[in-house]
Amino acid sequence: MEGQQFEFWFSDRLLAEATGVPLRALHFELEMILRAHEAVQPIAERLGVHPPPAKLPGFAYAHIAALDAKIEFTDAEPTPAPLLRSPEDIDRLREPGDYLEAGFIQQRLALAERLIARCPAAARTIGHLLEGPVTTAALLLGERFFLLPYEDPERAHRLLEFCVRSGLNYARAITRHFDPSADLVADGFPDDFGGIFAPPVFAEFVVPYWDRLYQGLQSSRRFLHSELLRVGHLPFLRELRVECYDPSADQYLTPELLRQHCPCRFQCRIQDWHVAHSTAEELQAMYRHLAGFRPKVISFCLSRLEDEAKIRALLDVARELRSLEG
Repeated sequence: MEGQQFEFWFSDRLLAEATGVPLRALHFELEMILRAHEAVQPIAERLGVHPPPAKLPGFAYAHIAALDAKIEFTDAEPTPAPLLRSPEDIDRLREPGDYLEAGFIQQRLALAERLIARCPAAARTIGHLLEGPVTTAALLLGERFFLLPYEDPERAHRLLEFCVRSGLNYARAITRHFDPSADLVADGFPDDFGGIFAPPVFAEFVVPYWDRLYQGLQSSRRFLHSELLRVGHLPFLRELRVECYDPSADQYLTPELLRQHCPCRFQCRIQDWHVAHSTAEELQAMYRHLAGFRPKVISFCLSRLEDEAKIRALLDVARELRSLEG
């Protein structure tokens, strides 16, 4: 048996703090992105990890921005506004003729191209490929969507179908923008709101749309990130042929429950708040505890400069357990 694998990264908040700028600046200012890339290199060297490639900050809403949803940027995370005012607006939803023509998408593409010109090794991306269909539907309609399967199931299905179709078409467009010869291939997607529906509703309004999305993404090894699943949802992962599940901050699924009920490999994560409110010794003990459940990977990140020593302690135990052969 191989040693315990782990993933580590620097959060966008850490990059902003290391650069001395608001997080918002990294979304719009090329020089700040380049400065952030430089600022984190000494930290990476001290921790003995590779510095992250220069890139635009993580952005989860490119697909809905391509549909002309408005995104507000503050010093916190970007916040999208619902595109639809009422369920009746679903009937008028249409795909754009060109998924890359929306003003914000054009702005972000221009920034990415300037970044690549200055730093050829920069990531060819303007953000996450797409969100899952339930999260996308909730972003487009707001919280009203969560009542729609009960109040107007026909429109709920229509909106979910649109979310899958338009999501895949956007993903193909952005993939080919950066590499005209590339085919759309991705292992999975995040859909944090999928588990808000109880299993009987989940079976009708989530499972078939996740399966369509996997098929459209040509996922050979199906991966899922979803934070609201319960034990009753886990059998559907077998039906969907999911190979690895990331519950991240799922409040309903402990590693004990996952080990007992999850039909596939799963991941564990040490969250930012664990790092902020625990000692280095407590974090190392937490990592060893999680490793006892044999997750596929344990992930953690550095989000505050003041936590560097704690992260170094986590990296020490992560490297130790990775080197062990069972």
